[in-house]
Amino acid sequence: MRAERLAVLLSGRGSNFEAIARACESGRIPASIVAVISNRPDAGGISIARSLGIATHVIDHRAFPSRESHEEEIARILVEAGADLIVLAGYMRLLGAGFIARFRNRIVNIHPSLLPAFPGVDAQRQALVHGVKISGCTVHLVDEMLDAGPIVLQRAVPVEDNDTVESLSARILAQEHLAYPRALALLCSGYRVDGRRVVPESPG
Repeated sequence: MRAERLAVLLSGRGSNFEAIARACESGRIPASIVAVISNRPDAGGISIARSLGIATHVIDHRAFPSRESHEEEIARILVEAGADLIVLAGYMRLLGAGFIARFRNRIVNIHPSLLPAFPGVDAQRQALVHGVKISGCTVHLVDEMLDAGPIVLQRAVPVEDNDTVESLSARILAQEHLAYPRALALLCSGYRVDGRRVVPESPG
């Protein structure tokens, strides 16, 4: 499939979202962002989106009786906006199986490790505890398993002997800002999913 319209889901400061938005503006990602959705009214990413003139929607999960009803409202906005790809950029809620099935192979996320190593929370701390010499970040499609969907792109980050969680996280985040736009550019140019492999239609 090819994608021309992105929707971004976020919960926090929005640094990855801003990197993606700038890449769309410059043409490095051949797509436009048609909606930014946050489950938190105080998310910094919402302010960034508004400053860029992008349609924003705050859908506070606390106002809904269930996860399903909250996600149904998100899905309604995604369909109304005509989103081809749903981009998670610091979205801090697990998506339900029904939502994932509805948008199968169209939800993208980034994780601060070289998956399948260190899924879940505190990936950078996990890397330091395990004493690995290389960590990094992974852009992947979202499936029903945590941080286990087909991998789109990875970037490696060396782990230094004097690293702290904060220093390693900062270096990984810098690579995320490069990896996420690059991965989305590949997806927007066309892709198919073959088992666990994401196969670009155009070489990248």
